[in-house]
Amino acid sequence: MALAFLGLSIFLFLTLDLDGASFSPASASSSSSSSSGSALEVRLVNLLLLMPPVSELLMSPVTIIPYCNQSLEVMKITYGSVIKLMHERTKYRLHSHDVPYGSGSGQQSVTGFPNVDDANSYWIVRPQLGVNAKQGDTIESGTIIRLQHMKTRKWLHSHLHASPISSNLEISCFGGENESDTGDYWRLMIEGSGKTWKQDQRIRLQHVDTQGYLHSHDKKYQRIAGGQQEVCGVREKRADNVWLAAEGVYLPVTASK
Repeated sequence: MALAFLGLSIFLFLTLDLDGASFSPASASSSSSSSSGSALEVRLVNLLLLMPPVSELLMSPVTIIPYCNQSLEVMKITYGSVIKLMHERTKYRLHSHDVPYGSGSGQQSVTGFPNVDDANSYWIVRPQLGVNAKQGDTIESGTIIRLQHMKTRKWLHSHLHASPISSNLEISCFGGENESDTGDYWRLMIEGSGKTWKQDQRIRLQHVDTQGYLHSHDKKYQRIAGGQQEVCGVREKRADNVWLAAEGVYLPVTASK
């Protein structure tokens, strides 16, 4: 686990652009004069606070959290956080890799992955294009978000192509850092009484263009992605389209002005 955190932290320090074009020019801090310092602090924390005691991790500006359904503190998901999404029933993580589908769109495939410690299961939480949102903002139920695959930089995407196993809506990864469209838009729907997205909270993600819910089930691939299960889109609410934010690097909530 320590090695996984080391690799993730170095990657974030070198490559993660938390103030990309999709964000508001506003700083994550309350003062424009401290914006560059705040961005540098985030990167330095990722690099330097790699393996301190758990008590220090929970107090650091950037909190690295393994999944535990009895966490000492329930973390809020904010824009810029890097998370894994866990399928509630099967416990598989939402996953992608640089392997195209052999049918349908031929775009980068998305699957459910059984192992917890795979780096290809990390996703960066981003706002939709053209909104006044910034790093550290919390996310309310009903908000449209995008999920960017950390390793390949492509966006969680859907369309009307048929999924390979069940012939539901295909879920893929598509585009890149400067290439995104409404096919990457997902509406966050929190299950239960909460209004703000938090770790361990039951959620659904509904694709804006197709109205399909992000879905997975026990149907597994046999060859290229052997042992991984299909992720697809389904237009009906079902028990198998519920997810939870699990492991991740949770950025702090931006203080209100």
